[in-house]
Amino acid sequence: MGKRVLVVDDAAFMRMMIKDILTKNGYEVVGEADNGQKAVAMYQELRPDVVTMDITMPEMDGIAAVKAIKQIDPNARIIMCSAMGQQLMVMEAIQAGARDFIVKPFQQDRVLQALEKVLA
Repeated sequence: MGKRVLVVDDAAFMRMMIKDILTKNGYEVVGEADNGQKAVAMYQELRPDVVTMDITMPEMDGIAAVKAIKQIDPNARIIMCSAMGQQLMVMEAIQAGARDFIVKPFQQDRVLQALEKVLA
């Protein structure tokens, strides 16, 4: 069975793009969230193998969500999704416990490489 992924992004289009890459390559998207609060609740419920987490979202941003998920599960595997020019926020997310990051617009090879790395 494919690895289970929770996709978190406030833009439906971005969730669709990443979901497309994942499902075409044998991953199972078990849930989608459009803000950090939903992401944390869904993580607790679904316990996915990996989470792709947008940084800038309403209500609770990706960095706060990473911290909250890490409190639930210190071994959580989270990949940040950032726009260009968000290096400082990416560093902050990695310090908070994210394992890797991918930059938008998503490139399939890079997405898959990041997933393979954090799942290794």
